[in-house]
Amino acid sequence: MKRINLLSGPRNISTALMYSFAQRKDTIVIDEPLYARYLLLTNADHPGREEIISNMETDGKNIISEVILGEYKCDILFIKQMAHHLIDLDESFLENVTNVLLIRNPSQLISSLSQVLNNIEMRDTGIKKQYDIFKKLVSIDHKPIVIDSGEILKDPEFSLSMLCEALGIPFDKKMLRWNAGKRKEDGIWAKYWYENVHKSTSFEKQKTSSRNLPDEYTSLYDECMVFYNEMFSHSLKVK
Repeated sequence: MKRINLLSGPRNISTALMYSFAQRKDTIVIDEPLYARYLLLTNADHPGREEIISNMETDGKNIISEVILGEYKCDILFIKQMAHHLIDLDESFLENVTNVLLIRNPSQLISSLSQVLNNIEMRDTGIKKQYDIFKKLVSIDHKPIVIDSGEILKDPEFSLSMLCEALGIPFDKKMLRWNAGKRKEDGIWAKYWYENVHKSTSFEKQKTSSRNLPDEYTSLYDECMVFYNEMFSHSLKVK
């Protein structure tokens, strides 16, 4: 079984990509298994915080052994994760999965995230954590696949074909469309975060993607761009 470990930042079409892989008959998808643990350890003020913590496993070892590395009856397991959820955790499991880093231009990411969270810090963007994971995996000759959400939106069929080729799996055109509405795999936080994807039926650029970066986040943006640019230089690109 191929275990695809998607390490994304927030507001980054990661849910749409999860819905895309869910269209495959050979695939089971899992939505952010480390979210409750992240909230518990960081005291991050996210919508639905207490409900999420009370309804999910928070023991890191159990999550890794039973969810990420657990047994499933499928050819492909697609695990959608936020990179910054990996804190105070034995990350050796990353060597037993195929890692995909889903990145997004920091201006768009921060602008979108500011509509949901206040006082955004580097940790909230996930970009520095993605970069750290990228460097770590490269150093042990386990280089992750990097793909930019903007490239996916330019040409979904071509970019997903490239991604599937890099993953060593056949591309399935069913990945390009899905039914509008919720999915059974959605985390209980979907009501706070998934409004746009629930309205969608395919990969679509949101009108809000062009909103301006709030002035108070200029320095954060500059810091994020250093990490983003290096990862982008290694990413799959639409020609």
